[in-house]
Amino acid sequence: MNLNRVLIVDPIKGEFTGDIEIKDKKISRVIVKDYHKYDYIVMPGFVDTHTHAQKKIDTMSASTEDFKNWAKNNFSYGVTSFFPTTVSASKEEILSVLKNTKNVGLSIEGVHLEGPFLNLEKKGAQNPDFIRNPSLEELEEIIEEQVKLITMAPEAEGFFEVINYLKEKNVKISLGHSIATYNIFKRAFQEGINRITHFPNAITPLHHREIGGTGAGFLLNFKIEIICDGIHLSPEFVNLVYKTKGANNIILVTDSMEAAGLEDGNYNLGGLDVTVKNKEARLKDGTIAGSTLLFNEGVKNFKKFTNCSFQELSKVSSYNALIDLGITNKGRIETGYFANLVVLNKDLDTIQTIFEGVITM
Repeated sequence: MNLNRVLIVDPIKGEFTGDIEIKDKKISRVIVKDYHKYDYIVMPGFVDTHTHAQKKIDTMSASTEDFKNWAKNNFSYGVTSFFPTTVSASKEEILSVLKNTKNVGLSIEGVHLEGPFLNLEKKGAQNPDFIRNPSLEELEEIIEEQVKLITMAPEAEGFFEVINYLKEKNVKISLGHSIATYNIFKRAFQEGINRITHFPNAITPLHHREIGGTGAGFLLNFKIEIICDGIHLSPEFVNLVYKTKGANNIILVTDSMEAAGLEDGNYNLGGLDVTVKNKEARLKDGTIAGSTLLFNEGVKNFKKFTNCSFQELSKVSSYNALIDLGITNKGRIETGYFANLVVLNKDLDTIQTIFEGVITM
């Protein structure tokens, strides 16, 4: 299989015209050619490390077959790797999710546990009935091999006592849903924790006398998730993050709930009632409850809000997320890498998605 006369966008080598040859699931050759015209842009397939649900398929209730359908739906939006994300729940519910994701395969790279080890004061749309402090005993029960990422509040009692266990299990820790001060974020950073969940939503805001978690995210070398839907963050804030942090430190996510890809109406998130109006998902008290964002929309928005280069766009939409989680055989258009690719037109509409060398849409 070949892709000819395209603009190739690689996060390391940059942007150039040429041809791509694919064989046995992988990129077998990248040929640089000086084409004066091209119709399509080829980028590494998109990666969503934080997504709760889509089109009524919810991480907390999905069967193995549901997860397979979700993976197939994702191909329509250029997503070739994703991490179903839990909400705060009982130990039994979390173990059920892990059971149902164990043998799915396809584009599921692992599971992201968002909670339950969060701060009640910054619970957002997390169910307060299930928020609790971390313990080594519980983590030993719920950390199975497909858990690759966990969001925790660094001020939670027991946090610093369990982080070494999580590191030993190769689970990436991300800070979030937290009222921690700058100094606590800094201590966590010094312990090797360098990621913040849906920055700066649900962390302490920036103030000139206490710069909080938001200030820590800007000042220290954290990798930061952002939800680029124009609702969680204004376009100007997205541009501020881009100009301050740089594309190398940004990871686009959807934080999507079950209304993503569907119409406005009444939905559910972690047992909480959610109303979606004008694509905004909110609880009864007005709290934002995840997003209805589809990943390719977030990619378009980031380009529009920042005027970044295509090379930078390939970093924030794919490469950064994979490297942050230790996945080094995907996310580039280079010989030997898996042929997980998205073909876009010049308006960044998804034309075709290729997963492991096979056209999926």
